[in-house]
Amino acid sequence: MSEQSTEAQAFEKKEESLFEAPPMGEQERMVEAILFASADPVTVKELEGRMPHGCDPAEALVYLRKRYDGRGVSLVRIGDAWGLRTAPDLGFLMQKETVETRKLSRAAVETLAIVAYHQPVTRADIEEIRGVSVSRGTVDQLIELEWIRFGRRRMTPGRPVTFVVTQDFLDHFGLESARDLPGLQELRSAGLLESRPAPGMVDGDVDDDDGSDVEDDDDQSEMFDEA
Repeated sequence: MSEQSTEAQAFEKKEESLFEAPPMGEQERMVEAILFASADPVTVKELEGRMPHGCDPAEALVYLRKRYDGRGVSLVRIGDAWGLRTAPDLGFLMQKETVETRKLSRAAVETLAIVAYHQPVTRADIEEIRGVSVSRGTVDQLIELEWIRFGRRRMTPGRPVTFVVTQDFLDHFGLESARDLPGLQELRSAGLLESRPAPGMVDGDVDDDDGSDVEDDDDQSEMFDEA
């Protein structure tokens, strides 16, 4: 074999190696590094865009999740993205990290709960379930917190906009999707929901204590806390 032929083969082999994906173990390390450095959850598509050509971040996530099983840090799915989070049973160790806790108004809590449990919902849906009008300020506050966002417009007369919960909402409460929301009995057992049912959320509609049809924005609830 000529020297020129040998050099050509070596060049072709080197060129192929440029497009060869790294071993899966190395891909796991890359995914781990990206997630560790990211404050926000990262989607598979975003991982693909940052990793070398030919990598399979979806498969790497499967192996990485198993590797973190039972550790102090867990690899969790949040909506369509992934992130590294403190293991749920060790959350109490992080309590000192909370600097300030501000409680949402009862109106905001009820609105947020309705969106979470009934999404996608329109403003009219929320008002029908609550039995009172919803102020623009309440919705704006939840949008500003990035806990709800605008969804698709409903294909009904007037094309009303709908509201759905955000990925930040799921991340804050450690949920993979809205389907993982706790039931009402769980909320009451944990002391996160008053024993008196909220309108539209339980077995029967219950009017506000004062019988008023005006939002009680000053009433503070412990169902959801804004950290």
